[in-house]
Amino acid sequence: MSALNGAPAAGEKREAMDEADIDLTIVVPVLNEVESLRDLDAELRQAVSPIGIVAEIIYVDDGSTDGSRALLDTLRHDAAEGIRTRIVHLRRNYGQSMALGVGFRLAAGRVVVPLDADGQNNPADIPQLVERLDQGYDVVSGWRRQRQDKAVSRRFPSWAANQLISWLSGVDLHDHGCTLKAYRSRLLRHLHLHGEMHRFIPVFLAPLGARVTELEVDHRARKHGTSHYGTERIFKVGLDLATIRFVSRYAARPMHFFGQAAVLFVLAACFAVAAMVVFKYGWLRLIGIDYQASFIQTPFPALAATFSIGAVMALFFGILGEMLVRMQHDLRDPSIDAVDRVLDSHADGDGT
Repeated sequence: MSALNGAPAAGEKREAMDEADIDLTIVVPVLNEVESLRDLDAELRQAVSPIGIVAEIIYVDDGSTDGSRALLDTLRHDAAEGIRTRIVHLRRNYGQSMALGVGFRLAAGRVVVPLDADGQNNPADIPQLVERLDQGYDVVSGWRRQRQDKAVSRRFPSWAANQLISWLSGVDLHDHGCTLKAYRSRLLRHLHLHGEMHRFIPVFLAPLGARVTELEVDHRARKHGTSHYGTERIFKVGLDLATIRFVSRYAARPMHFFGQAAVLFVLAACFAVAAMVVFKYGWLRLIGIDYQASFIQTPFPALAATFSIGAVMALFFGILGEMLVRMQHDLRDPSIDAVDRVLDSHADGDGT
């Protein structure tokens, strides 16, 4: 698997377990999944071991209260087995996005694959996702084409949300909400996830030049416990989507957004002033309406003043946003993230 950049052939194992040698990191956020964890851990090891790579599993306990915390501590294995296991306990329940973000920051692998702890994602799909990266992609998103969920409460709202996300973001995926994905880890280093943002990671990465595709994956019925998501998540996703829409289009050029708003306010103020003049001098008679009113008899002076203040405020927000963007660029050179490969005539391979 060239996506893993130097993984040994099948059956081979590296003697050292240095972080620089880790090819694959599997990140599993956990919240009250004590009945599923042991089987999931066995499946993960069974899926990864035969492909002869050095891998690690990071379990992030997101404030579980059902015994998952204690069980996770028993799942640690000796690094000599080829799959290092790290357990991260968060102080409280922060949500799946925060748990995944913590796992991404700790990941040492060249490729990062997150998946749910409820057992519905099939670990056997991991090798296929990683292999798809070899075809020139940076993100491979799982597509749960045959979802094993209730049609009314889960599948239809999910379908509607996916259609809306694809339309607004321009990243056309059938299943934005599938946790099972494969990423090149270098793309995840500067992500700050919160809310329900974990389902929009490809939307964040695509404007940065990441090559995104999807792969159909197996989706299994939940054997234990109940889903942690309800219909209320639709509203949360909607709010996060509005944020994504703004960030993906205007994060690097906020003046374009606030400048457009300022122009609209100016046009509205001009309309209000024009209406004031029309009513003041009775020009409605030109269209057969005999009506005349002074400035103070109409709401247009107040509207004109309000719209003018709005235009000035929008310009100030735009300037402030541009200053913040410039400060961020000065602190972290964005050209570093823009580099995909560097070729050296004196280096072996492609120099990536």
